[in-house]
Amino acid sequence: MTRPLADDLGFLLSRASGQVARVTNAALAEHGLRVRQYSVLVLACDAPDGLSQRELATQLALDPSQVVLLVDELAAAGLVQRQAPETDRRTRLVVATAEGCRVREAAGRDADAALETPLRLLGDAERDRLRDMLTRIWTATG
Repeated sequence: MTRPLADDLGFLLSRASGQVARVTNAALAEHGLRVRQYSVLVLACDAPDGLSQRELATQLALDPSQVVLLVDELAAAGLVQRQAPETDRRTRLVVATAEGCRVREAAGRDADAALETPLRLLGDAERDRLRDMLTRIWTATG
């Protein structure tokens, strides 16, 4: 006997992810960002010495060509820069600008507030447990 679609974990994860992405993208749009751009910006702001595009691709589980486009968009907006490190002029590191870090902070507050809508039914302990379970799934398959 087949189970109903509403019992399928893959379907439920996909639907929940879609809801979270929609509300987060709506909140980030006010800052000229989408979820993937915001993710690159967060990583760049958290790495004061910068990250290579390959490192970004690995951390975000994206194809390097996708990261190039995301960095191009962020650079055009003045939120990141590509810099050559002293030790290897062939490599380009993605480094957040001061404006990029300011936008990241404001966008992060708005994205966090937007998440209250899809997560409103979960208490703090449930959110922590969900975060732990999703992290375990993500890191085990990455």
